[in-house]
Amino acid sequence: MSAITRDEVAHLARLSRLALNEDELDHLAAQLDEIISAVAKVQEAADGDIPPSSHALPLTNVYRPDEVRPGLTPEQALSGAPAVEDQRFRVPQILGEEE
Repeated sequence: MSAITRDEVAHLARLSRLALNEDELDHLAAQLDEIISAVAKVQEAADGDIPPSSHALPLTNVYRPDEVRPGLTPEQALSGAPAVEDQRFRVPQILGEEE
């Protein structure tokens, strides 16, 4: 694989609307070349026999059975509310009503 050139970095900088000086072009060319080389190594290691995965180790979700449990009565749920109206929490109006 050929190394990325300084001219290619300058072209990418123009496309990205980045103003890079001469030193930055040289520095980024070397860095981008290392990145491209690393990606190429990963692509070499990837084999068609290996299934794609999202994790290095297999994961299994742990579920618990659903159990019906007694809940609060409306009176218990509303017992600590600062204001109650028609067996509901009363809250300040935040939007005007449209008719």
